[in-house]
Amino acid sequence: MVVAISWLGAVASKTTTTLSRTGTAAAKARHAGQVGRPMKHPSVRQLFDYWTERRGLRAAPERADIEPGAIRRVLADTYILAFDARAGHPFRIAGTRVCAAFARELKSQPFVDLWRADDRPQIRELLATVAQETIGVVASAYAENHDGDDLEFELIALPLKHRGRTDARLLGALAPVAMPYWFGINALGALTLGSHRFIGTVAESDPLPRLAPTLPQGKLSRGFVVYDGGQS
Repeated sequence: MVVAISWLGAVASKTTTTLSRTGTAAAKARHAGQVGRPMKHPSVRQLFDYWTERRGLRAAPERADIEPGAIRRVLADTYILAFDARAGHPFRIAGTRVCAAFARELKSQPFVDLWRADDRPQIRELLATVAQETIGVVASAYAENHDGDDLEFELIALPLKHRGRTDARLLGALAPVAMPYWFGINALGALTLGSHRFIGTVAESDPLPRLAPTLPQGKLSRGFVVYDGGQS
């Protein structure tokens, strides 16, 4: 039996979800060539909105600014990582649904180890960019269980300041797009990375003039510069 922790003792609210045989029957086909994808999952959108609110005019919010009660509806899909490349960016906190997907407790386990060996260098690179450039990343991913049933996920990773550093903690969510009946019983294998895009902030220390020209390599949307990512 897997005992999955909840965030700082907070209990995620119960939701009713329609179950299916597989999460995404054509997940592999959809991942091929998909770029510039929007945020699909409610947990991902809500976490990003909360992170944006708590950040304000700063590059990133402080770890102490994150209140579990304010995001209780998405806690099950949420995680916090230690930014520690040599240790594989271990989980400091892992939501109950994140643990259930792999049928084991993930606290202190390396986040990088959840991914296929071929994708691990890019996962490391994406997390390094998030922490060092103080921008977010949204990505698609999928994994298969032992019976060959696949399930698609949406991933978000966002920087957090911790004791004055932005390269110490990462806040994110790993949310399943569907909830098949075998979820939490038949463990998933390694994740495969799909398309991704970065969500970056406009530097407040050097604000753009109100009539600034369009940025050549990005689209300005709601105060964020959105860069299209490529296929892994």
